[in-house]
Amino acid sequence: MSTEPGKTQGRVDYLRLSITDRCNLRCTYCMPPEGVPARSHGDILSYEELAAFARVAAGCGISKVRITGGEPLARLGCADFVGMLARTSGIRDISLTTNGILLPRYAAELRRAGLRRVNISLDSLDAARYARLSRGGELAAALAGIDAAFAAGFAPVKVNALLLEGIEDELDAFVALTREREVHVRFIEFMPLDRRLGDQGHMVPAPEILGRLKERYDLVPHDGPYGHGPAEYWHVPGSLGTVGFIAGVSEHFCESCNRLRLTCDGRLRTCLFSGEEVAVRPLIAEPVALRAAILEAVSGKSYDRCREVLANDRSMSEIGG
Repeated sequence: MSTEPGKTQGRVDYLRLSITDRCNLRCTYCMPPEGVPARSHGDILSYEELAAFARVAAGCGISKVRITGGEPLARLGCADFVGMLARTSGIRDISLTTNGILLPRYAAELRRAGLRRVNISLDSLDAARYARLSRGGELAAALAGIDAAFAAGFAPVKVNALLLEGIEDELDAFVALTREREVHVRFIEFMPLDRRLGDQGHMVPAPEILGRLKERYDLVPHDGPYGHGPAEYWHVPGSLGTVGFIAGVSEHFCESCNRLRLTCDGRLRTCLFSGEEVAVRPLIAEPVALRAAILEAVSGKSYDRCREVLANDRSMSEIGG
């Protein structure tokens, strides 16, 4: 899907599909301590509806789909849904973002179904800090998820770490993670999307962390693994993996954004920062109307949203990241 001059530049070929807003963690930056209000089963798109949307989106030029949540593995049948996407004409790449905790249980099944790569959210390698940020999560369980990803044959395996206060003390530990296995660590600037969550701490700019790493290591620019998107990657000599940066706040890359998002309750979003949504669930049974709605949304996709930093009335777990 190409866009008009003055809109997002390039091709929109990437869809993020949220299959649930529920999660087995309560990360401070993502949702309130009590979690998000439970939606009834009927409020959430069925796997059949999600697959139908993906089929129409593929006909509009979408070739890459990332499954997100909440925590997508908290919804039963995720591997079956991966299989549905793998059989969809035009979809050439299927990936998943997870906190990793349930990967030991599901990784092999997901791989057999057609999943090829995973991103594991891991904001700290210090057990106490991880527990604090995730409100009770166990670091060992998340690290077991990384082990399971490699055992299942996923490649590349990426680790997403938000740049929050305290990350400065863990840089060596994250670099060490890349030394012996082909782990691609991406440091991501915190995006204050949901103002209901209050002040979640000082956002640490990516250039600051990159500067610190350059003082400690002989970083070499790197092309990055497949699907690197907006990340800028660096390689530490002697390491199998890489370190990367996604600077969505300090260095906007909106002009090159190639993605759409569908929330688990059937709302299409063209920008993570914008509160604007299009309710497309009623159109899923009407492929012609749905196609028109998708193309219209893309034609109006702006690259100024990150500058506006619009307030959202939904948490990150509800949007799908």
